[in-house]
Amino acid sequence: QVQLVESGGGLVQPGGSLRLSCAASGTIFVLYTMGYYRQAPGKQRELVGTIAMGGMAGGTTNYADSVKGRFTISRDSVENTVYLQMNSLKPEDTAVYYCHAHLRGPPGVREYWGQGTQVTVSS
Repeated sequence: QVQLVESGGGLVQPGGSLRLSCAASGTIFVLYTMGYYRQAPGKQRELVGTIAMGGMAGGTTNYADSVKGRFTISRDSVENTVYLQMNSLKPEDTAVYYCHAHLRGPPGVREYWGQGTQVTVSS
C-alpha cells in the first residue's frame, strides 16, 4: 500500500513564503513523477508543479503559468520526497494543496494523492 504523507502549509501574509513536503512510502517499483495540485473553494483542482523523480528525465520540472518564477519544486529521489518552496505568495494562492505521485507498484501503474494541506494567504 502506497501512502503520501504531506507536511507544511498554514497561514502566511501576502509576500511571504511557505514550504511543503511530501514523502511517498510503501512498495514502489518505479516512481515516475511527484508534484502538487491545488483546489480553491468553488474551483476545480489544478496543477501547481511536477518533477520527474528518476531516469533520464530526472529533475525535469513543469509549472503552472500562475506560479512560474515564484514556486520551486525539488526532489530527494533517495527518500522519495518532493518539496514545494512557495515564495511571494498571493491571496489567490489560497487553496488546499494535494501531493500527487505517478508510480508503478504491485497493482501496476497508478496515481496516488496525499490527504491535502491548507495554505491560506491573508493579512
